Amino acid sequence: MYQLAEQYLKAFAEIKDKSIFSQSLIGLEKETLRVNHEGGLAQTPHPIKLGSALTHPYITTDYSEALLEIVTPPSNDIPSVLQFLSDTQHFIYNQLDDELLWATSMPCVVAGETSIPLAKYGSSNSGLMKTVYRRGLGHRYGRVMQVIAGVHFNFSFSEKFWPVFFNINKQKNKGSEQDLISESYFSLIRNLQRFGWLIPYLFGASPAVCKSFLQGKETTLSQFNETTYYEPYATSLRMGDIGYQNNKENEVGVVANYNSLMDYIRSLQHAIETPCPKYEKFGFEVDGQYQQLNSNILQIENEYYSTVRPKQITHKYEMPIEALRKRGVQYVELRSLDVNAFHPLGINEEQLYFLETFMLFCLVHESPPIGENEKKEIDQNEMLTAHQGRDPDLRLTRNGKDISIIEWGGELLDVMQGFAALLDEVHGSNDYSQSLNNQKQAINDPECTPSAKMLAEMRQNDEGFYQHAMRMSQHHHEAFVHGELSAEKSQFYADLASISLKQQKQIEENDTLSFATFLERYFAKSL
Repeated sequence: MYQLAEQYLKAFAEIKDKSIFSQSLIGLEKETLRVNHEGGLAQTPHPIKLGSALTHPYITTDYSEALLEIVTPPSNDIPSVLQFLSDTQHFIYNQLDDELLWATSMPCVVAGETSIPLAKYGSSNSGLMKTVYRRGLGHRYGRVMQVIAGVHFNFSFSEKFWPVFFNINKQKNKGSEQDLISESYFSLIRNLQRFGWLIPYLFGASPAVCKSFLQGKETTLSQFNETTYYEPYATSLRMGDIGYQNNKENEVGVVANYNSLMDYIRSLQHAIETPCPKYEKFGFEVDGQYQQLNSNILQIENEYYSTVRPKQITHKYEMPIEALRKRGVQYVELRSLDVNAFHPLGINEEQLYFLETFMLFCLVHESPPIGENEKKEIDQNEMLTAHQGRDPDLRLTRNGKDISIIEWGGELLDVMQGFAALLDEVHGSNDYSQSLNNQKQAINDPECTPSAKMLAEMRQNDEGFYQHAMRMSQHHHEAFVHGELSAEKSQFYADLASISLKQQKQIEENDTLSFATFLERYFAKSL
């Protein structure tokens, strides 16, 4: 079953210059809520000392003014990635006025939809577009779901890797190199979906939620205590049916097709251009305020939630699918990571070493097109793992047959061992193998997973989700405020903030089109 991956591993071992494996690029996007000291969402604007959320390269916002997003530049050194994330978060803490950064993916003390302020990006057309898009998301899916936080893992192989890879795989040497790279990334993406249930199992950290999150709605979740719902074997309720899911796919008629780059582009383009009667009721421009970018199945590509996305850097006013169409896939974005509540950064080195190994394995494992039946299996496996992943009797579905989650996970990690050893050889370390061994322990003993540890701490301390998340948030806060950021780094971020504010002002001054004309031209690809 894993024969192809093992063949590649043997071929990789014979490569003289193995530095091609040490030059892969990694980047992170970490979301985190600003909250007050009662755990409620901050009602204050995005701090101006952080710069412009529209133009700052590393500090922005996601759905809400209260939902910060920290972006690291790509790097081929994992410790450097985490150091940049740490420095940026340290700078942010130094600018906050009596607020905390929430330590978990799931929010708490949510006082209804109106308590969630939409992110604002100024008066420019591009800034208004971002805010209107978010207003549309609120209408379509509710604002509460939009303030769930996560960590995105961005990954690309080095430019020098691909010629060596294609030389090994001679039978695929058809078409341009970029076409082959895109094809290879889509092969990787399909395997990330097939085996994607591993991520919530190993790193899920949202087995419980604050009752305020559900806003009084009926639920099948169990009661942990008077303030908290949970599921006994849950790993990541964020990835379950109360969190980010395209569970309206059949209802509104969009399913992204990952069998090739063009299939993917066509499936999303159809959704962006197809009207949806369900969304027409929200209107377009009502009393002078735009309610959504359009009433189509998708306003823009990013509305389609997926655990992984093919990505290409966009040029000014360029649609993501157009960037993919013109220049192919540049990197992949894995989006299924919960915020690690036990680490001040929300993610740690061990996770990144595992993820890099996982990426290499998924690239070289056999990856046929995903048919309708396998798509259902993938969705079902992800949902089962999110809600019941730590149940030792849980069985997933692989190629139409049941298989124990422990057996399947053990198989995958055993095959990955050789790839971890290869990366250790390249980097002169034991980090990759040690990380993999720790994940094997978690497969064999679910009590070693972050989700199990969270519930165990809550029971031990007789605390609900709110108390646990608040305690961890305060603990991480102390770690940063009692540390020091060098004067040089503080000035670096202060300069970036100042430059970004000037850039936003310049964009606003240079705008000449009305917003209606801007939107029309954007979707017509004529800006």
